[in-house]
Amino acid sequence: MFDLDGVLADTAVLHRAAWQQLADEIGAPLDEATAGRMKGVDRRGSLDILLERAPRSYSEAEKVALAARKNSYYVELIGRLGPQDLLPGARAAVESVRRAGLKTALASASRNAPQLLDRLGIAALFDYAVDAGRIARSKPDPEIFLAAASGLGVAPEECLGVEDAAAGIAALHAAGMAAVGIGRAQELDKADVLLPDIAAFDISRFIA
Repeated sequence: MFDLDGVLADTAVLHRAAWQQLADEIGAPLDEATAGRMKGVDRRGSLDILLERAPRSYSEAEKVALAARKNSYYVELIGRLGPQDLLPGARAAVESVRRAGLKTALASASRNAPQLLDRLGIAALFDYAVDAGRIARSKPDPEIFLAAASGLGVAPEECLGVEDAAAGIAALHAAGMAAVGIGRAQELDKADVLLPDIAAFDISRFIA
């Protein structure tokens, strides 16, 4: 099973731009350290991190409105996406899993995952997809991966997950799954296997 943001497409830069726009509007500082903590976390969790250093506190209703505002910025940005925005090797990685006779699932913290899959032209490559709108607890809780395994009809211990965030690696391990990390060792040191990018993913090394 695959994460979406940062694994198959670099939509993380769009999230960052949308959060930056909101941060600028409310006067909340958004440095790289704060942005790094928001990586792989769902929208509400990310908002809570951003608001830790906001100049004032916000009511629950205001937080709901702020999250919706950020999402509107993000949706506007993803409306410009197309298949050309897949990361190099992403389509080939998913296709290789299908050719090997294995089932594929998407497990994304983005509530916009279905729209993203359509825009990127890869929706048909997945047997099952779970996004943040279908679960109660976000990564590092294992719920999203357990839901994906259930949707595939596969036992968690028979699953392999591909993630680019520490929260995702932790969630995979909590679900009893093997974890492939995509990115830098200092952020993903808990991954069972570390790859520099999705183009380096080779399913044969895991099923031989």
